[in-house]
Formats: sequence, structure tokens, C-alpha cells
Amino acid sequence: MAPNRSDADRSIASRRTFLAGAGSAGALALAGCLGQGEEGDDGDMAPLTADGSSTVYPITSQAGSLWNGNAPASDEEYWGPGQYGIDTDKNMADYWAGLYGFEPSGEEGTPPFYTSIGLNHTGVGLEKLERGQVDIGDASAPVSAEFPDRSEEELEDFTDHVVAVDAQPIVVSQEIYDAGVTELTLTDIQDIYQNRVTNWSELGGPDRKIQAIGRAEGSGTDTSFRNNVLGDPDASMSGVDSRHGQNQQVKTVVDEADNAVAYIALAFVDDTTPAIDLEIDGELYEYPDDFGSLDYPLARALHTYTWDGTSNKEAAFIRMILHEYGQQMFVETADYLPLTEERRQEELDKLPEPTN
Repeated sequence: MAPNRSDADRSIASRRTFLAGAGSAGALALAGCLGQGEEGDDGDMAPLTADGSSTVYPITSQAGSLWNGNAPASDEEYWGPGQYGIDTDKNMADYWAGLYGFEPSGEEGTPPFYTSIGLNHTGVGLEKLERGQVDIGDASAPVSAEFPDRSEEELEDFTDHVVAVDAQPIVVSQEIYDAGVTELTLTDIQDIYQNRVTNWSELGGPDRKIQAIGRAEGSGTDTSFRNNVLGDPDASMSGVDSRHGQNQQVKTVVDEADNAVAYIALAFVDDTTPAIDLEIDGELYEYPDDFGSLDYPLARALHTYTWDGTSNKEAAFIRMILHEYGQQMFVETADYLPLTEERRQEELDKLPEPTN
């Protein structure tokens, strides 16, 4: 089980030193990022903060939004504890925070502490976590792949919590899909991104240049793609025409183009951003049926990292996501795969035991 950090353990002194030297802008930016248990000037509990992967963002953002709303037990749409084997008459955030000793705010609809979830990419989120600027680093690739030059000892303070699984499909522009490119092989994708194939006519499509879209370097989606498709998280991708920091940006480019291909998180596939079927080692994986299986070779874990163990505040939020309630409410509704019961229990066992 991961160690339980005390409320003041997250290098508070070093943060205050940073704030003192950062000026007013830095102070405003980090005002809500102090360690668990610290209070602001008005006496309120500092919010739980997260930042990082745009792939994980739909999960933690929705969880944070509903946490901040703190729905009553009678709200069966967003809470409804009777549906999930939870016996309580408490509001949603009051219940989960209460497991770790946090008292209700006393104001209807106000949680014991708020959450603030940022949108970026994996590398930024993990760097902010390491610097103490956030409590949780959302990541769509393991920290060992994101920082391959670091030793195990250098990475041991990153505490891993897997909350879901993503299938990472390949998408194309609607015009390319409608022209008949609905299936490619893994070799085709490798050839595109390593600049060996540059025109859709070479793959049974129209005579049109291929626009290969990539995620920003440092993105967990990019790291996972290189590792799963090209065999090395540092593999060269000379065929990339443009890179974008977030899945939302990639989707927009693909939707607006008539010649694009991209790798993207499963949650961002829809009728305007079609996913193609993919043949890997002679086996065809058809969207969407085969993308819901953990046997899909491009499947990857989605992580919420904490630093040097897990505080009670962090544990309350992550336990909510890992519970059957959270897996259904935040993971499945974002079109990701929930964890198996065995894996979910492994992740729950990493958290500090509830105090209540």
C-alpha cells in the first residue's frame, strides 16, 4: 500500500519560497496549489488540483465537476448511492471526503473542498506534479515512458493510480473514409508516420497528399503511439505534418481537413471523426466492437499520478473514480474501458485506508 502523506508533507516551505520570489502573477497562479490541509487567507480549504493529459481530462474533469456540485443523495442522475451499493444519506462529495475525515462545509451544495482540473498534456502535468504545483498529474502514458532517461530511483516519488483503459484508435478525415479508406494495417500506419507512404492513392484512396497529424511531443498519447505502433517511445516520426497539444485540437484539424490521419483517444471518436479498422499481425480489429477489448494491442492504461504517496484529499477523489460508481459515471460515460474487478481492487489497495 502506498504511504499516506500527512496534510503538510508536500514541501510547503519550498512552495512558499517559490511564491515569494515569483511576484504577484506567480502567487495568483499557485494560490490554490498548496499542500493538503492548508487554508487560504479566508480560512477555506485549498482546492484539490490536477493537470495534464487531455485524454484523462474527460474523466477527472467530469469527476471534479460533479464533486464541486456536491449533489444530494436524492439526486439519482448524478449520485443516487442506492444504485451502487453505497448506504448513505450524505451529499456526494461529503460522502467521499468524509471517508477520510473531512467535515461537510455546512452549506448546501458546497463540498468540503473544491477541485480544479486543468487541461494540458501528460508531460506538463507530470512536471507540474513534480514541482508541487498540482496534487494530481493526469497521464495517458506511464511516467517511465514519459521520462525514459530517468532511473527507477529518480521516478519512485511518482505514485501511480490507474483509473481506466483507452483503446487509442486511428482516425481519418470524413472524405477519406467516404472514399473507401476504412481499414489499414499497422504497417500502413508505420509507413505513413515514417514518411514511406505520402499519398492516399498508395493505400486505395484518392490521389491526395496524406496529412499526418501528431500529438505534441511530451503528450502521453504521442508516447504511447510511438511505443505501441513504432516499437519505441523515442522512435522517429519524420512523416508528421503538424503536432497539437490536445486531443480536442487534433479532432478539429481532422474534421476540417479532407486528407488527414491521426491517432487520438477513444473518447474523441464520433460521426465526424471516424475511426478505421486496423489489421495487426493478420488479425482485424473492427471499430467499435473490438476496441472495447483489452486484447486490442493499442490499449493503454490511463493514470492519475500523485507525489510521494497519496494524501487523504487525493485518496478521497481517486477512490471515488475507482469505485463502481465512478467507473460507470466518469469512465464509461467518457467512452473508456472500466478496470476489471481484479485490477480495480489492486488500485484501491494502493490508497490509504479510509479513516471513517
